[in-house]
Amino acid sequence: MPTYNLKINGKSHTVEAAEDTPLLWVLRDHLDMVGTKFGCGIGQCGACTVHVDGSATRSCLLPVSQMDGLSVTTIEGLSEDGSHPVQQAWKEKDVPQCGYCQAGQMMTASAFLSTNPNPTKEEIREAMHGNICRCSSYNRIEEAVELAASKK
Repeated sequence: MPTYNLKINGKSHTVEAAEDTPLLWVLRDHLDMVGTKFGCGIGQCGACTVHVDGSATRSCLLPVSQMDGLSVTTIEGLSEDGSHPVQQAWKEKDVPQCGYCQAGQMMTASAFLSTNPNPTKEEIREAMHGNICRCSSYNRIEEAVELAASKK
């Protein structure tokens, strides 16, 4: 079985996995980083979103063999103490209901705000439209992204 050296949340990790193993399962099953959630497995829901070199990426679609030289940030690495503006806004707006999709939502929002720090409501809606929330917390999610932008 091949061995991969991964940089996740600023730390190096060595894992043994089949080359087609999705990053999602490496994170969850090999490294016990369970903040990144499995939703659909086909990149449609956004629950598994992580940052790869700063870009929001569906980890269920990314084979571990393509991770050489790339830097991954998971929800655990967004901030150690929950002080990231997106995490703070999520708390202030009391966004989650069941909470299952929220890590992916926050990772999408934080990547978006890093490239568009002063978005319009329409830009927020467009950026977040690919993340599904089964509880339909979309209005609070949009409000939280707007609040996080004001905190930057």
